[in-house]
Amino acid sequence: MICMMFPILNWLFSYRFREWVMRDLHAGLSVGMFQIPQGLLGVWITRLPLPNTNGFLSAFCCSITYVIFGTSHHISIGSFSILNMAATNILKTLNFNQTLSCNGSADNYSDPSQALTLTASVTFLTGIIQLLLGCCCLGLVKTYMPKTLINACLTAAAVHVIVAQLTFIFDIVLDIPASPLDIFYNLYHFLLAIPKANATSILLFLLSMAVLQVTASLRIVYKHSLMAFPMELLLIITVTIISNCIRLHAESNNAVVSMIPQRFLPPTVPDVSNLNKVILHAFSIAIVSYFLLVFVGEEYASLHSYRISSNQELIAVGLCNICSSFFKSFVVSCTISGTVIQEKTGGRTQLAAAIGACVMLVIALKLGHFFQMIPNCILAAIVVFNVSPFLQNFRDIPMLWRQDTYHFVIWLVTFAAVLCFGLDMGLVIAIGFTFLLITIRLHRMKMVMLGQIPNTNIYRSLSDCKAAKEIEGIKIFQCCSSISFANVNCFKTYLLNKMDLKTVPLDVSEMRAFSSHRLAATTVGREDRTCFCVYDPPLPPTTTLYREKLAKRHSTDSQSSSSVNLVRWSKYGDKLRSRTLLVGAADASPNFNRGVRTGRNEQDRRACQELGSAIDNSSIHFDREQLPMDLPCPVHTIIFDFSMVQFVDLEGSDLLRQIIHMFHNIGITVLIAGCHSSMVADFEKNDFFDSCITKERFFLTLHDAVLAALNKHQRPDELDHTVREFTEGPPSEQQERRSLLSRKNKDLFSAKNSYNKHWHEDASCSAPNEAGPSSVQQYHTQPHQSDFQDPGWLGRWK
Repeated sequence: MICMMFPILNWLFSYRFREWVMRDLHAGLSVGMFQIPQGLLGVWITRLPLPNTNGFLSAFCCSITYVIFGTSHHISIGSFSILNMAATNILKTLNFNQTLSCNGSADNYSDPSQALTLTASVTFLTGIIQLLLGCCCLGLVKTYMPKTLINACLTAAAVHVIVAQLTFIFDIVLDIPASPLDIFYNLYHFLLAIPKANATSILLFLLSMAVLQVTASLRIVYKHSLMAFPMELLLIITVTIISNCIRLHAESNNAVVSMIPQRFLPPTVPDVSNLNKVILHAFSIAIVSYFLLVFVGEEYASLHSYRISSNQELIAVGLCNICSSFFKSFVVSCTISGTVIQEKTGGRTQLAAAIGACVMLVIALKLGHFFQMIPNCILAAIVVFNVSPFLQNFRDIPMLWRQDTYHFVIWLVTFAAVLCFGLDMGLVIAIGFTFLLITIRLHRMKMVMLGQIPNTNIYRSLSDCKAAKEIEGIKIFQCCSSISFANVNCFKTYLLNKMDLKTVPLDVSEMRAFSSHRLAATTVGREDRTCFCVYDPPLPPTTTLYREKLAKRHSTDSQSSSSVNLVRWSKYGDKLRSRTLLVGAADASPNFNRGVRTGRNEQDRRACQELGSAIDNSSIHFDREQLPMDLPCPVHTIIFDFSMVQFVDLEGSDLLRQIIHMFHNIGITVLIAGCHSSMVADFEKNDFFDSCITKERFFLTLHDAVLAALNKHQRPDELDHTVREFTEGPPSEQQERRSLLSRKNKDLFSAKNSYNKHWHEDASCSAPNEAGPSSVQQYHTQPHQSDFQDPGWLGRWK
């Protein structure tokens, strides 16, 4: 628990001093030197009169806080240009004038203390929101964001950062009001203002980019490992010396910093009286600050094979912002360029960030005035060069289109939303679109029809595999997604289309007749339930309400399409007996007793007579010796392969139960194969099983279900042929077949006991008031796939 609250303990006690210390020292020096002019740029962008001492102390405290509470090993904490501009827009929204003009004069100077107080309130409220979200474990929202969304968001953020550097590259300041498409307005006005740009600034930027690009391939060997050459560190030191010796005709921070009061503002508690004014702005900035931090952290965590905690990152950045608010500073997050420098210069742990923070604070307080003369275009070149690797994600777009169209669309929508509407609204749009796309994919259920490869137990899609053949009288449907409320209608529609059936609503007389029939059958079930042993209690009677019936989609016989075959199953003794009735049939036998098989005892006969008299009063007639009736299609069995289904919710269970009953009423048996034991447990909770739908319909494998369907509908002439083949022939062959049968019986008995144990442990078949041991034992009377090799298997099972 302590290690979770203080992640620094996870790497501090396992730190490899000899291997990592030089790497972390190298990375810390580079990042610390870069943070000094970067902190000055933050003041330049916002033009707020924040003393340099406050800014550097705030950056130091935030870095140390993240070292203690953060879980990423490569994140560099500091002010981010996009968040700084967001703070400036908040001041404009609340009618605060800019405190410093573009050229550093105080013409447009307003009350600086009130602006800094409001900035501190925004930063404090942002940290409180992040801390509360982290304590509520809402950082797990990041788990539902695909890698594609993260890459697109980082790419768009890199574009925003590069466009923000155009002000420093051209030495042109544009005051464009914030709008949804402000990035395109900025680009347009910068292109128009190129003739007025500073040529020296552009030349220095291009020269710095060339130097950084040439030295990018240089490496330093340390302890048989490679580290990047610290060109950023050398460039900052070299340009600082040159700019203090020679006056470069390029814009620097000196003009703006000279107008900022240099006195230190002591830490104070932020003003909480105006929190209601900035709560919406603070919430959007909190979300952007967190997602930017965790997105970059995930990028480097996957690169170096470690994991970060989303909730802990949310708590860490919240504490950093609370510390920053006491110094009246800005909202902090991950600095993309600083993080890239820390990672590529060899940083292994957060010790590099701690070293960088100490170096930054010491040098800034003692020698900070020297860094004020660095041209802004040099820093812009370092920023652009280090965020440009994120633009390489554009090269993955064609491959993403070939691999997954859905992720391709997510990438485009996220990039366009973040680019056009900013990080705050863009992330909201991207997350909402991603959840909508996931819902659509769940709604679009994928189902395929399977066929058997001859002489094997392999089943493949009929549309994909030419060798697969459809088994006569059996339809096999494989469901490739979970069944939920979002796709139950697609499941039913696909099934009926492939079976060339449609649903027809029952009229009032049919529904009334069936209700009477169901009431009578329920009464018989209650009377029958008292006559047998409590060890194997009967299942509850069927309670499915029939409001529609199945009919041929292109049937021309209106008389047959207007009738429905309703089959009720109830338990008599140790076997299941069926009674079949026709609603609206033209030629039906009026005698109920001739259409139903005789019961085992007199009580069964009396129950059947009572049920027959109840139904005769409702003008319902039973077919004579027709069990089942002629099917509207040659299919006698439908098998659902649920081996790829993870769950079936309550609405999916109800629909599946209705489908099984509807097909059962027209004489088609529905079997389910490959169903996981957890789904069986869910079916039991949802009252899925009844006297018609029992666990005898569930099979461990698809091939077992096919064998059971074939065995049930085996023709008698085939049975006689296999029996004669087994008993006829020379005595030596008969003896060989008998020995083979004996060995197979032993193997089947062993397999039966093993599977029976597996079913009882995983599916809980022996639970009370459900299909218990008798159902499982009856399931094992079905033939096994290896029995096809034995000539006498059919006779033995029969």
